[in-house]
Amino acid sequence: MPEEPDVDTESLQEAIHEPPGGTFLRNIALTAALLAALGAVAALQAGGTVNEALVLKTEAGRLQAEASDQWAYYQAKGIKAAVQEASRATWVAAGKTPPSSVEQSIQRYAAEQKEIEQAAREKERERDEKSKEADQLLERHHRFANSVALIQVSIALAAVAALTRQRLMWIGSVMLGFIGASLFASTLMR
Repeated sequence: MPEEPDVDTESLQEAIHEPPGGTFLRNIALTAALLAALGAVAALQAGGTVNEALVLKTEAGRLQAEASDQWAYYQAKGIKAAVQEASRATWVAAGKTPPSSVEQSIQRYAAEQKEIEQAAREKERERDEKSKEADQLLERHHRFANSVALIQVSIALAAVAALTRQRLMWIGSVMLGFIGASLFASTLMR
């Protein structure tokens, strides 16, 4: 009797139960899923920082309006002081002593102007701080947004790698994803 052929049934069963592409496709799917999760977190951070920046810019605008109001009030006090100065000059030109209330008003308006000027400068200082903080947040937002873009492109490359079954494309996807993840992490740590 002829000898039966020796067939490796274990490897045959693995081949039957293993989907086409096997572990390679599973690895691509896993990295794409991890990158998608990271991309979602990075997108949330990007959205949060831009929202914070908008709130700060709005606050800076409000402070600018308040500072402008203070400067208008300062000008009004200056006009009142100028009117009192003109009144005093009229008294002096007539050869008479101006009433004490005129001199008191001039001094009061000058003192009030100093207080108003301090308040206006304080509002401008607060405005500048809020605006600077908002600008820093916008810069941070751009870094988060760039990391999201890199991660999304790496996911797209992973999909192409899965469709074409090209290992080099998948490696490129992983490398680009790593760059995006690194940018995200460095921005998060700042």
